[in-house]
Parts: sequence; structure tokens; C-alpha cells
Amino acid sequence: MSKPFIYMDNAATTKVAPQVLDAMMPYFSEIYANGSSVYQFGQTAKEAIENARAQAAALIGAKPEEIYFTGGGSESDNWAIKNAAEVYGNKGKHIITSNIEHHAVLHTCQYLEKHGFEVTYLPVDSEGRITPEQLEAAIRPDTILVSIMTANNEIGTIEPIKELGRVAHEHGVLFHTDAVQAYGHIPINVDEMNIDMLSSSGHKINGPKGIGIMYARKTVKLAPFIHGGAQERGKRAGTLNTPGIVGFGAAAQLAGEKMEERKKVLDALREHLIERVLNEIPYSRLNGARYDRLPNNAHFCFRFIEGESMLIMLDMNGVCGSSGSACTSGSLDPSHVLLAIGLPHEIAHGSLRLTLSEDITMEQIDYTVDKLKEIVARLREMSPLYEDFVKNGEKK
Repeated sequence: MSKPFIYMDNAATTKVAPQVLDAMMPYFSEIYANGSSVYQFGQTAKEAIENARAQAAALIGAKPEEIYFTGGGSESDNWAIKNAAEVYGNKGKHIITSNIEHHAVLHTCQYLEKHGFEVTYLPVDSEGRITPEQLEAAIRPDTILVSIMTANNEIGTIEPIKELGRVAHEHGVLFHTDAVQAYGHIPINVDEMNIDMLSSSGHKINGPKGIGIMYARKTVKLAPFIHGGAQERGKRAGTLNTPGIVGFGAAAQLAGEKMEERKKVLDALREHLIERVLNEIPYSRLNGARYDRLPNNAHFCFRFIEGESMLIMLDMNGVCGSSGSACTSGSLDPSHVLLAIGLPHEIAHGSLRLTLSEDITMEQIDYTVDKLKEIVARLREMSPLYEDFVKNGEKK
């Protein structure tokens, strides 16, 4: 009997939806003109680009002219943060972020620290959350930017973005959010949530890879991020990726149409998965907020085992999962997010992130948990730490 294929790593990437692929196909070989060209063939491509811009904006209550197409979420994070430093650096040199951000934000902030900026990395609570009171206490007269992710890419906790943005605005400080995992998955309205800049990526919402957006409110001053041509209103030079842009727009529209129903399906799948794991696998824990989390995210730690071995054995049984961010795959260090929420190294090493799609069935969830129970039990049998734990009669 052949093993199944169960993909539970949708936080790393998603498959392109058939409707999205259909929308993209004509722009590879039929309407292949450069959208910057003045003749009608080029203008046809430009119309498709502007339609996609409107689709991307509509999902977050933005204006089309506030959307800039980029190469992905990491580029958008870099642009937002470096732009604030370049354009507003004469007002101050202080930036605030959190210690559980994606490395696209953390490494950009660390880069700016080498160039005269000071960065405050706010700690989080045991569920990975930041409070408005924390932010209020950290803001200084020289603070120019606050960058807090909408939802964590590893443990799925959703941050109180509306309240955090309000605090920033009360002090006249720009507010940026990395919404790569949240865009298209939970409702976002940039005006209601006090967001000045936002980053997102197409391949997290059943769109293509290599395309993203940066939303920047009209009042935000933007310096060119890539110099060259006049594309993206002179702010990001380079021939536009028309098929990718069209795919992003189609994916954004589809995500908006399906969001409410998709959330119901994913909530039920996620809760069944969480309940079975916590009730049936001893010495397991759920990481992140219990309910105020992304609909598709379940993140666990299992004591006395190594996450890498667990992933390999799951793969041998046809299940794709991860131990954290795909961007840090291969690293021997435990997740900075798990350490930030207070887990010791030995527990953080035994992590497993399962991120679902609406294509997953309850039967596949049950199969995965059944195999996971076997794998965890087998790995613990080989663990001298677990053997000592049992011999000493330590409590859970």
C-alpha cells in the first residue's frame, strides 16, 4: 500500500489555486507585452496590472495607489523599515520592534543598528503577545517607527495591531506590520487598524512565488528602493512581473471571497488536531495563544525528542510539516520565537508546526495524529533523557 501525501506546511508556502493559474497564463505567452510600453499591446498588460493593484488593495481597505508590487514579503519588510530610516532619520534614530519578528525584520533592524540607529526589541508573554502598555512605555521622543507583525509565522498568535497602531499614532510614530501570514487569512483594514505600512507575499495565499506587496499610506514619504526606471511611480525600478502581479491580484480576490467560510473549515480542523495531540500524546504542549491564533496554525512541542527526527519520520509516512520558519530550515539553533516565549532549549528543540489548508480532511488529521503518536513514542524509547525521567518518577 502506497503512503499518502498530506501537506501540512502551508505557512511555508501554498499551492497556486487553479483560478489563479488560469488568470496568469495569458500573460506568459499571449499578452506578454511590457506594461510600461505606450502602444496598445503594452497598455493591455498595464490594465491587468492596475486591476491586480485594485484587488490587492481591496482586501485590506486600501487605495490602489497605496499598493506597490515587490519581489515578496522579505523585500517589502526591508523597504518599509529602511525607508523609515532614510526618510525620517533626521527626526530620530530609534526603532521599536518585537523579539519574535520574522528575520526579514530582525536582520534589517540589526543592519540599521550598524548604521547609527537604536532598536528596542520588545519581549513577549508566554503566548507570544505584546501589550499596548509595553509599547507605550518604550516609545521615546526620537522614535520614528514601530514594526510589529500581525500574526506570528511560527506559533500563530495574532497581535493586538489596532491598539498597537493607535499607541504609535498618538505619539506621531509610523506603524508598520509584517502581515505575510495574516493577509488574506484574517480580516485586515489598514485605516481601522492604524497601519501606515504593510508587507505581504503572494505565495502564502495560493498565489505565485516571487511577488509581494508593500502598502504605504499616502501620507508616508517614500524614497526609491530600487533605482533605475520609473516603474511603481518611480519608487521601485525594474520591468514589472505581469504574470506574478496578475496572480497576486487573483489570489487576493479569491482569499477575500473565501475568508469567512475558509476560517470555519480551518478552525474545526485545527481544533480537532490540537485536542487529539494534547489529550493523546503525553508531555506535549501547544505554543501560542489557544484561540486567538491564525485559523490554520497548530504548533506543538514534545519533550524528550528532537524535532528534526520527528519531521523525517513524518515525511516517511507521507506527512509534510516543519519545525518553524522555512527561512531558518537547516539551522541547529532552536527557534528564537520559542525561546522568546520562555521555553528552555531542550523543549524548544522538540517543536512541530502543522499548518493546514481547506483541502485537508478530518481523516488526514486523524492519520497524522495516529502516526505522530507512534513516532513520538518510538523516539522517546531511544531517548536516555526520557528513560531517566521515567526512572526518577518525575511528574508531568
